[in-house]
Amino acid sequence: MSNRKFTEEELVASLKNGDQHALSFLYDNYSAALFGVIVRIVESQENAEDVLQEVFVKIWKNIFSYDKSKGKLYTWLINIARNTAIDSLRVKGHKIKSQIQSLDNSVHSINKQYNTAIHPDHIGLKSLVNKMKPEHKQLIDKLYFEGYTQEEAAEELNIPLGTVKTRARAAISQLREIFIVKETVK
Repeated sequence: MSNRKFTEEELVASLKNGDQHALSFLYDNYSAALFGVIVRIVESQENAEDVLQEVFVKIWKNIFSYDKSKGKLYTWLINIARNTAIDSLRVKGHKIKSQIQSLDNSVHSINKQYNTAIHPDHIGLKSLVNKMKPEHKQLIDKLYFEGYTQEEAAEELNIPLGTVKTRARAAISQLREIFIVKETVK
């Protein structure tokens, strides 16, 4: 474990340069949050540990695809963890809808069984999503936090697939506007 501290920019640059200390720092500072996301999706500590390992391999191999203009490093990491966990379920043929908890249960709680916590409020995600129009919030919950595909969300919400796609684009635009206003106020 390295005692060195990194800013987000330094961390990304060091990871891109293949710095093992940066990878250790990343693991030490983000693995608990990533594990919390993963374990809520796969619902098995053993599977979650395997997925977490796979997530860090993906991060290491794909760090060059990270683009800070598209979001914070934390958001990028959470997306990789979430998508890898969902992919692991799909590979095993599990029914995702029944396995993934709701936004309120999975994002803002502490998993006492594994003593891990998710902290999306590092970027103020809870307050940002709560400011969205109800139909946008509902869709973000389904697509992002509950791991639904657009087709599954359309079926679950009983709305046409085209409406889901339109609302998803509008929701992302609205979230971006809310985030920009938040950053301007800082």
